[in-house]
Amino acid sequence: MVQDFEQYGAWRQGVVAALESYQMWVNAAELTDGATAQRIARALARLADDKLSVAFVAEFSRGKSELINAIFFADYGQRILPSAAGRTTMCPTELMYDPAWPPCLRLLPIETRASNLSTSDYRDDPAAWTVLPLALALDAGTSLHETFKQVSLTKQVSVAEAQSYGLYDERDPDVAATLDADGMIEISLWRHAIINFPHPLLKQGLVILDTPGLNAIGTEPELTLNLIPNAHAVLFILAAETGVTKSDIEVWRTHIGAGAGRIVVLNKIDAMWDELKSEAQNDAEIERQQASVAHLLGLEPHQVYPVSAQKALVAKINDDMALLKKSRLGTLEAALFNELIPAKQDIIRQQLADDMARLVGAQQAMIGARIRDLVEQLQELKSLRGKNQGVIAHMMRRIDIEKKEFDASLVKLAGTRSVFARLSTELFTTLGMAAVQQEIDAVRDAMQASRFATGMRAPVKYFFDQAKVNLDDSARKIAEIGEMMESMYRKFSTEHGLALSLPMAFSLDKYRHDIDAIEAVYLKQFGTATLIMTSRGTLMERFFDSIASRVRRTYRGANADAEAWLKVIMAPLEAQIRQHKEQLKHRLASIQRIHDATDSLEHKIEAFEASHRDLEKVRAQLHQLAGGVTLALQSQLAPLKTAA
Repeated sequence: MVQDFEQYGAWRQGVVAALESYQMWVNAAELTDGATAQRIARALARLADDKLSVAFVAEFSRGKSELINAIFFADYGQRILPSAAGRTTMCPTELMYDPAWPPCLRLLPIETRASNLSTSDYRDDPAAWTVLPLALALDAGTSLHETFKQVSLTKQVSVAEAQSYGLYDERDPDVAATLDADGMIEISLWRHAIINFPHPLLKQGLVILDTPGLNAIGTEPELTLNLIPNAHAVLFILAAETGVTKSDIEVWRTHIGAGAGRIVVLNKIDAMWDELKSEAQNDAEIERQQASVAHLLGLEPHQVYPVSAQKALVAKINDDMALLKKSRLGTLEAALFNELIPAKQDIIRQQLADDMARLVGAQQAMIGARIRDLVEQLQELKSLRGKNQGVIAHMMRRIDIEKKEFDASLVKLAGTRSVFARLSTELFTTLGMAAVQQEIDAVRDAMQASRFATGMRAPVKYFFDQAKVNLDDSARKIAEIGEMMESMYRKFSTEHGLALSLPMAFSLDKYRHDIDAIEAVYLKQFGTATLIMTSRGTLMERFFDSIASRVRRTYRGANADAEAWLKVIMAPLEAQIRQHKEQLKHRLASIQRIHDATDSLEHKIEAFEASHRDLEKVRAQLHQLAGGVTLALQSQLAPLKTAA
């Protein structure tokens, strides 16, 4: 497992090194403009921020934390995450490593649920978190274990306070039964935990999400809307002795479901190891339970992995290979990492390959334009051999006319820039963050004014509809800007012979799909029947906070991409305009010097021929460096598959 991640990390570093060499060379060769520089920077940022997230989802007491201990932390010689009978992980807990933070445990107080902000909104607010350092405990498993017990802590609060956090529903008999003699209810002390821990796998980009029981999936919308859907792998854990419960089936169908990276684990098979039966009989019992679980979840039996996380942890700590084999954890680990890593690698490879194709195309066009200009100048200079001063003077006048015509086109381009600025401003009237926040505030007011939970559906539906309308209006404005720039590109290509490819396209489709996905989760969580049968007004308000946060992030991403696109859409045109202006200036200066001293003609021809040869070398080197990035992208696949 560690070797697989190290191979993936080495592959990623190889790609980064090749891409950085490419970046340095094209900068030195002056082959970058705003668009290409931005594309390279984004590719490097994507590699630097590449994460592999694995979520563990189950009802409480199914052994999630023990499974995490067995898979990832057995080398510490004991349990690291709290694991015991009953509920241990009381709040969603992420294990990751960010070098920008020291080793620490960051805890978000449960009181933040009373605000209109989601967990994601608090991530960039250090003051909201309680931070416990781990620096003194890195080599001491016992100290780590004690610190991590924070995720198990609870407190007693009044029903009114629990309701304000969306953690108490008076119509839910299971929740009402948890009240103590004083009418108090037990809730988690923390809303969310982030463990920043320099474990080798976490340093390679692995992110582990340990969730509380299934009830938390309904009460903490961040899990439903963001963390679980965005996980590259989700391990859904059941207990071998209980199989699939009604709540298990509901969560599987609503929040997880079959698909790539979705794995079902049948844990605690050691409870079925009957010493009065033969090993074959025990295996047969496990297989029958495996088949039953698969049938209820709509899977094939081989998609359900029976394991004993507790015995696997003991086996790894005691170096007991026989017990480790009997625990069957190795089969699960192979399925998880041999599917997860190559799939993630393929995604990164495809994204970067597309980026490189566009980058190389743009830079080859720039080199081609330079070579074309040199060839034209060479032809002009060679045509001057044996010509008299009058002919040379005529050519100077012709170039001067060509320069004036080009300057006239630049005046028209200035007019286009004015229209471009106006359209850009209009774009952000529908795409800007102010418009989104205005819609969010309107929905909150409508929800608070509604007396019934079902009355909240209409404003939320309007909110989604308006978000889509705004994106559609913005998309039309982007198309208008794109068509105007495409027309300008064609004009300069036709009238002045510039080797311009069409400006890079930009689409808001990704963000439109994101809004659709958020709405789909909302509709699953709050169907009409659910709202009529339960009193979930407070919960829905909390859920809308996460919806609003997610929509804000979606629009923020759309804004950032639109602003970046607007900044660079003119960059290739402006780069070639500058180059063409310089070329006209140099042509005129060269012929002027030849007019004044005809003996310099051959020297000029030789200099231009040398420059032509140099540019051909540049083109070859560009091809070679781009090929180096491609080779780096394609490398390491064979070793990973061999490990699989």
